[in-house]
Amino acid sequence: MTVLILTCRQDVTADMVVAKLHERGVPLVRLDPADVPGEAALSAEYVHGDFYGHLSTDGRLLSMSALRSIWVRRPGEPVAHAPEPSDWLTAETEQALYGMLYSAPARWMNHPCVSAQARCKPWQLGVAHRSGFAVPPTVVTTFPRVARQFAAQYRDIVVKSASGPPAGGPPVALPTTRIGQDADFTGVAAGPTLLQQYIPKRADIRLTSVGGRLFAARKISASDQVDGRYGTTGHGWEPAEVPDRIARAVREYTSLAGLAYAAFDFAEDAEGVWWFLECNQGGQFGFIELETGQPIAEAVASWLAGGPNGGKGVTAPPSTGNGQPVL
Repeated sequence: MTVLILTCRQDVTADMVVAKLHERGVPLVRLDPADVPGEAALSAEYVHGDFYGHLSTDGRLLSMSALRSIWVRRPGEPVAHAPEPSDWLTAETEQALYGMLYSAPARWMNHPCVSAQARCKPWQLGVAHRSGFAVPPTVVTTFPRVARQFAAQYRDIVVKSASGPPAGGPPVALPTTRIGQDADFTGVAAGPTLLQQYIPKRADIRLTSVGGRLFAARKISASDQVDGRYGTTGHGWEPAEVPDRIARAVREYTSLAGLAYAAFDFAEDAEGVWWFLECNQGGQFGFIELETGQPIAEAVASWLAGGPNGGKGVTAPPSTGNGQPVL
């Protein structure tokens, strides 16, 4: 049984997992959808109720019936490397490739349909509330009046992107920015704006969930730092224990979202409360493993090496910050 990894050719994080799978002797195929059609080829046949599918890349032929699991890491867009790409060809190739993969009896980390929903921040906030996380008061609005009322009520707020950098466009830095209640909110009418109560934090928390195993890392924040992705604090990431309440909430969240892999970001306040900021269904973990020594790549490889289970996501109990199961 073979593991299929969908990612671009330059992906150091995927390289870490590939090395672990090789150590286990697990067959794998690495495919960038951007190479289809061209360097990679596909064929799917649906006859008399039977399904036969095959992928060919780098001299390897992969049968869908021999597919163990699929890791959607950082795939390129189909046709991106074709000599004459077009919107029509992209749509046709995406239908063919993913339609064939959806037909295979493999499990996903994470299924693209699940990921599409999971990356929506407003939806995340609702699931986070239902899961039992502490969530800062938030509004997404195009009404300037509503924005002004929110700012007047919570006084110290931040504005952040709901979607992140634009897909396919030039790199754009969109840091979370702290603003006051006297800001000019007229521009809110031009597009949906996400405003959230500012949480003074003493540390950033990154918690990575891999099939129910939890790896938490903590980095002390600078006193004036708003967005943990930008600026330096003089501190590095260190392993952190996962409070029982957070472990239960993560288990509930990943179950509701159908995620086998998830990277949670929290702001830890002065009282030690972990405030939910977001959950990235495909978030990086390489930098956390390199700084903390936590065996996240090994956990991903272990999950991928497991047998098919009907496409289900989380299959193991949550764990402590060291990746040990919580009983």
